[in-house]
Amino acid sequence: MGRMHNPPHPGEVLQGLWLEPAGVSITAAALALGCSRKHISSIVNGRAAITADMALRLAAWLKTEPESWLTMQTAWDLWQATQVARPKIKALKLAA
Repeated sequence: MGRMHNPPHPGEVLQGLWLEPAGVSITAAALALGCSRKHISSIVNGRAAITADMALRLAAWLKTEPESWLTMQTAWDLWQATQVARPKIKALKLAA
């Protein structure tokens, strides 16, 4: 299965598909989600991850599924991890 090339951070999706079109500020989003403005700003700017708790909050607020937010975060995390040099890992061989 191929992975999407450079998937967007879920914060970018939040900003582009939800906040901007609805005219919702970072401050208003933070109030609605019960967290700090700094935290939402960090998510929108790709500096903070979507946690399970935040996925549940976003899902309740936006009438989406929490799994979709976590899937976006996982895809982004995995792609980021592929961009860093990794040590060669030898596969485990199980005894018969």
